[in-house]
Amino acid sequence: MSDPVHVSVGGAIATLTLDRPSAGNTIDLPLARGLLAAAIRCDQDPAIRCVVLTGNGRLFCGGGDLGVMAGADEALPGVLSELAGTLHMAVSRLMRMEKPLLVLVNGPAAGAGLSLALAGDVVLAARSAHFTAAYGGVGLSPDGGMSWLLPRLVGLRRAQEMILTNRRVGAEEAERIGLVTRTVDDAALAREGAEVAGRLAASATRALGLARGLLAESLGSGLETQLEREARAIAEAGRSPDGREGVAAFLARRTPDFTGRR
Repeated sequence: MSDPVHVSVGGAIATLTLDRPSAGNTIDLPLARGLLAAAIRCDQDPAIRCVVLTGNGRLFCGGGDLGVMAGADEALPGVLSELAGTLHMAVSRLMRMEKPLLVLVNGPAAGAGLSLALAGDVVLAARSAHFTAAYGGVGLSPDGGMSWLLPRLVGLRRAQEMILTNRRVGAEEAERIGLVTRTVDDAALAREGAEVAGRLAASATRALGLARGLLAESLGSGLETQLEREARAIAEAGRSPDGREGVAAFLARRTPDFTGRR
């Protein structure tokens, strides 16, 4: 049996591909465990400076595997708890690592697949993609961080509508309301993704990691708390080789050569 999450590393870029195309890349326990293992690998490998998440086939990710759930019968609460708990460890690792996460939404995303799409720092969506919360239609509530991420990206009112009514949002609307960064033609998604990933991997990834942390904490912090965090983070960035290189390159009017070293 093939790995449900295919990991390929080219230079400083790791690409994680959800690889259950015949099942719409839906999430079962092996896929959740595979995503967690891949996230840990990316987090711990200093040579990896940008992580790309995408799907294989027509769908990005159709959410949880309802076939597995239907077969669980009375054990369903335990099955859901283990599945969501494992997925959540993967989402947390992907969002907390000090490396940018680029998500390439190659097709429809529903349920936890929408949650995975929302987790990216930069999200490029193919024009054929669309987004549905989907949980209410099967009698379940959100997981994968959707209830935390979606209101922050599109506002509470739109999040309420998407989650409570299951209204499908097309790619163009998703870009307009801030759910994704940009919509691109399907045929251009891989090329655009490679260009963005290359730029991110060549950046001062230590500084990007600190910025990711500040953004994740910002809406739950008071002004003075966030100012203190910013002061500590910029001092830490300045302590890094990339911080010194960035300042020196600016003064010398040359392109900086960032390495990502701490």
